[in-house]
Amino acid sequence: MTDQQVVLSLKRFLLIEECPAPWKSLDLYLFRDKAVVFYVGQSYLAFARVWEHLRNGFKGRSVVGRFVWCNWPKSMNFTIELLSSQDAQFGVVGNELNAAERWLIRQATPCFNAALNSEPTPLPTHYCPPTAPIRCSCSLNKVMHEAERAVQTEERRQLMQEVA
Repeated sequence: MTDQQVVLSLKRFLLIEECPAPWKSLDLYLFRDKAVVFYVGQSYLAFARVWEHLRNGFKGRSVVGRFVWCNWPKSMNFTIELLSSQDAQFGVVGNELNAAERWLIRQATPCFNAALNSEPTPLPTHYCPPTAPIRCSCSLNKVMHEAERAVQTEERRQLMQEVA
């Protein structure tokens, strides 16, 4: 069993176009902010599936992807979590992928998971619903450059705090 997990902001995730080798075993993913989980999903390659949601959000084929773009730039600070169904925490469900996803959905009651979720968490009112207009460029390259500038600004701010 592993205990590997990747947790990073969406703006940092957008800077990684190729899945790092150690992440290829991660098969569960979450979109969240500090207080609420928006979506839980599974894929044999969670990294690629998150990218698929983001790309399909522009076309309205992914509710969570569309939600991200409707809440831009605030959504840059959303958290992406990549997990492995083989982690010890999923031992309670035999480390089986479908069971691990169901368990995560029951634990987190995400806003956008309708299946397997008897009481989805209501979307916080300070966020626009996925039916709202998209608030960013529909060019993924432009969005990625904006995320890169935000990360650079964040890093400069941290450096200045360390120096002061």
